[in-house]
Amino acid sequence: MSNTQTTPEVTWAQRSSASDPEKNVIYLTIAAPDIAEPDVNLQPGSLTFTGRSSTKETTYHVELSFYADIDVDESKTHHTSRDVFFVLRKKEQKEEYWPRLLKESKKVHFLKTDFDKWVDEDEQDGAPDEAMAGMGGMGGMGGGMPGMEGMGGMGGMGGDGGFGGIDFSKLGGGAGGSMPDLGGMDGDGDDDDEEEMPGLEGDSDDDKTGDTKGKGAEKSSTAAADADTAGKSKIEEVS
Repeated sequence: MSNTQTTPEVTWAQRSSASDPEKNVIYLTIAAPDIAEPDVNLQPGSLTFTGRSSTKETTYHVELSFYADIDVDESKTHHTSRDVFFVLRKKEQKEEYWPRLLKESKKVHFLKTDFDKWVDEDEQDGAPDEAMAGMGGMGGMGGGMPGMEGMGGMGGMGGDGGFGGIDFSKLGGGAGGSMPDLGGMDGDGDDDDEEEMPGLEGDSDDDKTGDTKGKGAEKSSTAAADADTAGKSKIEEVS
């Protein structure tokens, strides 16, 4: 077993309010994965974290001295397999932000701003506070860490993204699936009309043919009658 000690990455953001204690907080995340039993000592002016990672085979340890005091009893924590998240209640309610997280102004390599949770001081009132989204019930810090065992995990959206298993790739296909049949309806009616028309034209031709034949027959009869008359006249003249 490795006995190495590692300083974890720490990210932070904050909100401030002179009237609403729930909005007068520090958001602090310690990136220490797979810590089975984190040891947290939270005091009004400091936080000490120690935890052994089963997968990284190292012990994470960090000590923080805050810029100002926090209210330990009103602070909360949430432990996941990836990190430990804290909501630290500022003891003094003020509209102004803390100028920094730590008491000393010198820069430390492991501390970074959590831009996913950060909101500028002059924009915090109008911005939705999404820092607590999905945190579920958070354990209190008043009695140390015992409340952490009963806390739920980071309830995420689930594999279906929280949309109840709806397959969006199929949306629109149901309504459109029957549409191609509609496209052929007018064409079928036109074909029926076109099929009937040649028959009408054919019937007209037959009638014309019959009329022509009838007229020919009439002309033949008339010619025969004239011939008979002429023959009779000639016979009478001869006689």
